[in-house]
Order: sequence, then C-alpha cells, then structure tokens
Amino acid sequence: MTSKNVVPVSDNEQLSLTEYDELVSILQEGAFDNEALTRALDALRVYFRGNYVTLILKVVGIEELGLMLVAGNYKEHGRLCYQAYQEGSTPFGHQPADTVFTELDVLSEADWQTSHYYRELCRNYNVYHLMGADISTPDSGLVRLRITRPHNSPEFDARDREVCQMLLPHLRRSLHMHNLLNRSEMIGTLYSQAITRLSVATIVLDKGGSVLRLNAVAQELLERADGLKLVGGRLEATYPSDNRELHKLINEAFAAHQGQRPLERDALSISRPSGEVNLGVVAEAMPSVDWVEGKGQPAVVLYVRDSVGRSQVNNTVAKQLFNFTPAETALALELANGLSLEEAAENLNIMRNTARAHLRAIFSKTGVRRQAELVRVMLNSVVALGGSQLAPLKIPVVTLPRPRIRDVR
Repeated sequence: MTSKNVVPVSDNEQLSLTEYDELVSILQEGAFDNEALTRALDALRVYFRGNYVTLILKVVGIEELGLMLVAGNYKEHGRLCYQAYQEGSTPFGHQPADTVFTELDVLSEADWQTSHYYRELCRNYNVYHLMGADISTPDSGLVRLRITRPHNSPEFDARDREVCQMLLPHLRRSLHMHNLLNRSEMIGTLYSQAITRLSVATIVLDKGGSVLRLNAVAQELLERADGLKLVGGRLEATYPSDNRELHKLINEAFAAHQGQRPLERDALSISRPSGEVNLGVVAEAMPSVDWVEGKGQPAVVLYVRDSVGRSQVNNTVAKQLFNFTPAETALALELANGLSLEEAAENLNIMRNTARAHLRAIFSKTGVRRQAELVRVMLNSVVALGGSQLAPLKIPVVTLPRPRIRDVR
C-alpha cells in the first residue's frame, strides 16, 4: 500500500470504514523500517491535504537539535536527519501529550503571523496552517507530529482534529514497534560483527537445509571449498563420509529445533583436501516459533572455525590494552598465529635481533615470560573485538576447484 491509495479528506464528508482501514494499515506497516514509516507519513500528508508531515524526536542532552523524518517536497524527504529544533522559540512546546492541537489553539492568528517561529522558519517553506500532537512513547519520550498546509489552503477544522486524534494510538504503536525492531536489529548486528571479528563463520539454515545467511567469514570459507562448499544453495562437505555426518548433525539439530528430542551432540570435525587441520563445526538449534511455518524460517545455525586461519586484531585496542607499538603489535599477532620468532621476523621483513628486542618489550608489557603464554594472552584478550582499524584477515589460499557461489545473504 502506498500513499497513492489514500484519498484526501473532503469537506463535510465522514471518514469511511475503507479510508480508516487504509490509514490504519499503512500506519501499522510503518513499524517495519524508515521507508515504510515515510510512506505512512506521506499517506497522512495526502489524506489531510498537507504539504509536509514531520516527526521530530528531541535529542537528549543536545540543545536546539532534533532528529527529524519529513514527508513532502523537501530535499531530505524520507531520510532521518539532524536539524535545528529551537524548542525554546517554538510556540508549540509543552503541549498536553497525545492531544491534537492547531496553531490557533495556541496563538491568535495575528500573534501567529508575527511570531518569530513563523516568520523565520515556517514562512520560508510555505507553512501556514499547522496541526500537531506530542505523542508519548514507552521508550523514546515525546515524538512530535506536525502536519502542515500552505497559506492558500483552508485551516485544519474540527473534523481534521477528530480524525487525527483517532489515528494517534495507531501511530504510537507503530513508532513503538519501529523502535523495538530497530533495537533488535542493532543488537543482532553487533553480535554478528563480534562473531566475524573472532573469525568464526556462521551459517544459518532453514528447515529444508537451505542456507539463508552467511557472514563474511563463512562466505570466504565456502568460496575456497576446502572441506565445506555450497551446492545448489545447500551446504555439503567435500568427502562423502563427512557429508553424511554433517547432514546427520544438521538433522539432529532440526529435530531439536522442532522440540522432538534434545540435541545429543553438537560438534563435528570436517576433513580438508588441502591437508590443513580439520574444520571444527558446531550446530545449534534456533528457538522454534510455533505459529510460524513454511520455508525461509531460520532453524539451525552452524559455527565453523578454521584453526589455521589468521586472527584479526585491532591495533588501537592492542595499544590501549598492552601499550604495544605498531611494530610490537604486528609481531605479537604473527606469534599468536602460530609462527616461530624466526618465521615472524621473515614475514615482517625485519632482522631477527630486532624481533627479539620487540619480543622482550612485549614480554615486559604483558607480564609473560614464554611465547606460549603470549599466545594465550593474545587469543584470550579483546584485541579482536575492537570496532575499527582491523588488520586484514589473511587466510592461506588453497588451490582447489571453486564452484560458482550464489550470494545467499
């Protein structure tokens, strides 16, 4: 549904059940994302014959700044943007929550025309008539709704106010759900990024065994086809015996997902044609939602770790944790990836004596005395979880036939 389906309000005409249903439906759809929310605002703009509909969220702790979403003929249409919001200068501050008002409820027409707010802001955008409400939400405070009309349009009347008041509860629920979905997506993204920084491949499967989602580590792992690969959107192991065990593990996880029986085992070792150390696979059944059926629902997640893959490290975090220099960080990472001091020096193109000097400094700063202890400290620290300046993820290239991979993200 788009705002084109919404019929503008006509004078002396009652709101029909069909019109009300269309408005409520598109407001509910606004919970999904900013694009859907913009369509909902635009539907209100069309229905009320306005030129703009704006949602304003006051930014806590920052004076004269608001987070706005605008629908209308505006350069920032449909985009969340921070703009000046001088709450002290607006005549519409401190209105009763969840109550519709117009400019004439707050000011006389003469006072409105001569107000600083109208002359310096509204008039520049041909905003003359205004209807609004400060909508209370459970977790975002007051969200200010403003519907405006140009100077040559009629003012908002009692019927406009009545319809707007009827729609406020639906818009409030849509905004609340919008916030909850955004929060859930943000948390999921943060967890996904953390898993990726730890160089763990994640593969999400549906009930039919088809791959729904891969993270970047899994995509690179499957493209190399060294032990695991994608065939027609389904996960397969290179060797038949491993492939049987893999699908047996996945089927057991499916059964656990459906609540048929607990998952008796959750790990598997996958051989690699390259001869490198086996891949480690862990299966986990995802919580089942009883009232959701059909394909495309996440059922099982597989975590795959390549024990010979190189770690990622945040140089800034390493410096903050251990006060390493960039050269010391580079050496510590090479050692954590299993290289000897001589091999690390060769990789970094430095003299062995220089590497030994760096190692002594590293030992002093970390309080360890042996290289094995340093590896343990590095691998168990949070250096891989920093959010920026990640060292490149270097994985040895294996010369194997590469099947055509379909992006299933």
